[in-house]
Amino acid sequence: MITKETCGDIAWVDVESPTKEDVRALLDEYGIHPLVAEELLSPTVRPKVDVYDDFIYLILHFPTISHSHNGEAEQEIDFIIGRKVFITVHYNIVDSLEKSNRLFSVNSVLKRCNVGEHAGFLFFAMVKELYENLVFELDSVQKELDKIEDHIFLGEEHKMVPHLSKINRKLLHFKKAINQHKQVLESLELAGKKFFGENFTYYLRAITGEYYKVSALLEISKDVLNELKDTNDSLLTTKTNDIMKVLTIMAFATFPLMLFSSLFGMNTIYMPIVGKENDFWIIVSIMVVSTIVFFTFFKRKKWL
Repeated sequence: MITKETCGDIAWVDVESPTKEDVRALLDEYGIHPLVAEELLSPTVRPKVDVYDDFIYLILHFPTISHSHNGEAEQEIDFIIGRKVFITVHYNIVDSLEKSNRLFSVNSVLKRCNVGEHAGFLFFAMVKELYENLVFELDSVQKELDKIEDHIFLGEEHKMVPHLSKINRKLLHFKKAINQHKQVLESLELAGKKFFGENFTYYLRAITGEYYKVSALLEISKDVLNELKDTNDSLLTTKTNDIMKVLTIMAFATFPLMLFSSLFGMNTIYMPIVGKENDFWIIVSIMVVSTIVFFTFFKRKKWL
C-alpha cells in the first residue's frame, strides 16, 4: 500500500508491505535503481547504506518490545532519501511512522510546511522520532525491572526467575537489532555530507548522537538486570541453604530416636529395661530427653 503526502516541494511516499506493483510504481515514477527495487520486495537481514546518483538507500532495523504488532522482535525500515522526495518502506505497522505521517499530513493541509530545503531534513526528523521511541521501549523495560525488584524483596524469588529470563531475552533482541546501527550511521555521515552538503553534517551527527543515547540506556538496563539476577540468585541460594540446614538438623536430631528404636527392636535373649515395669515409658523418656538435648545444643550453637 502506497501513501503519498506533499508539503511544499518535499514529497513523502510511505509504502507498507510492498507488492510487485507498488515497487514497479516507485521504479517508474521516481527512477529508483533496479537493484534497490528488487531489495524492497522482501525484508533483509542486515542494515546497510548505499549511495546512488539521485538518492541514498538506507536500511535499519528497529527493535520492538511493547509496540510489536505481529510478535516480531524488530521492524525493518528502508529509507530512500532523495533531494525532494523521501520514501519509506516497511513490512508491518510502525507506530512512529504512523504518527509522523499524521503530523506531516496535518501540516500539509494547514500549509505549515517547514521540513527544510531538502528531504534529508525530513529523514532527520523521522529517525530522531524512531530513536525517541526506542527510549520509550527501554523505559517500559525499566518499569518491569522496578516491579521485579519489589517482588524479589517480598520473598518471591522463585516466581521472578522466568520474568528475569524474559526481560533478558528482550534486551538481547534489542541489542541485536541496533548492534550494527553505529557502523551504518558512520557511513551515512560520509554519504550524507557528500550528497546534501557540508551544512547537513550537524544533523547527521545528531542522528548518531541519538543512537549513542539509546545505546547508553540499553547498557544501563542490562546492568540493572544483571544486578537483579545476581541478587535473586543469592537469595534463592540462601533460602535453599537454610532449608537444607534445617533438614540436616532434623535428620540428625531424630537420629537418637531411630537408634533407640533399632536397639530395642533387636531379637536378643537379654534386653535391658525391656520387661520391667513401665519399660515403654522409660524408653520413650530416654528418646525424648535425647532429642531435647540435641535441639538445645543446636540452639546454643545458633544453628537453629
